[in-house]
Amino acid sequence: MNISICYLFMLSAVVLAAFAQILLKKGALKKHKSILFEYLNPHVICGYGIMMAGMLLNVLAYRKVEYKNGPVIESLGFLFVMVLSWFFFKEKITKKKLIGNLIILVGILIFYL
Repeated sequence: MNISICYLFMLSAVVLAAFAQILLKKGALKKHKSILFEYLNPHVICGYGIMMAGMLLNVLAYRKVEYKNGPVIESLGFLFVMVLSWFFFKEKITKKKLIGNLIILVGILIFYL
């Protein structure tokens, strides 16, 4: 397997994890008739299924990607979650969120320079 494909797998896993978090939040915001249905509803089941798919992509990616690169790429998840929360939940992107994500991006740039 090509190393660039492995990096693509890892980045895809981060995007999948961000979408899974959005689904889990969507499921948590709904009112359920019992505690059992809080965990057995389509949003939660799909969210955890997507999280499992992302985990499998990570396992495949780590066959070629050095372990030191994993957490750096995973940190992009914060950026994706912020953007997806704005898009799906109309959450405000505050100055603190922007500064925090900018610090993450600067850290990634410094790591790879």
